[in-house]
Amino acid sequence: MNHEDVNTAVTAMLRVLGPRTADDWTVPAGTLEWTCRQTAAHVAHDLLAYAGQLAARPTDAYLPIDLTVRPSASPADVLQAVTACGALLSSALATADPDVRAWHWGPCDATGFAAMGVAETLLHTYDITQGLSLDWLPPAELSAAVLHRLFPAAPSGDPNRVLLWCTGRGDLGGLPRRTSWVWEAALPD
Repeated sequence: MNHEDVNTAVTAMLRVLGPRTADDWTVPAGTLEWTCRQTAAHVAHDLLAYAGQLAARPTDAYLPIDLTVRPSASPADVLQAVTACGALLSSALATADPDVRAWHWGPCDATGFAAMGVAETLLHTYDITQGLSLDWLPPAELSAAVLHRLFPAAPSGDPNRVLLWCTGRGDLGGLPRRTSWVWEAALPD
């Protein structure tokens, strides 16, 4: 996965949520405890954090920075923050040396950070669309790429449904619903 995948994921988010910024974003985002607005701000935060990791290349922790979205920011403002942070991650990915490693619970390469950025964007867009009562699924090719990079032991099936199941957001063909999960972004030793 790479910077173009991040751009595609952010574009998909903006396409479905941009026209709905006048809706009530104070409702819970799907099954999350966060509101739709808080969830979108979280996406911006994670995209920025991943860009920072790639730029600074820490080996044992996340950088001591956090993105704060002003409480007065409207949903449209929050989506602008997502756009900006997505562009920063995309730029960091586009310029990263293929051998770069940075910490995410172990050494993670640029493809891992791209996959996590895409996953956070797609999954939380799904959560927000659930909160806003919109019928939306991520682009299947991106879901398949995320599964390949972050969930290598995932069962086969429709990539969207499998990704939702892997992250506790849906049922999958008689398998028990997940209540906890971890993706595999760090590279094996």
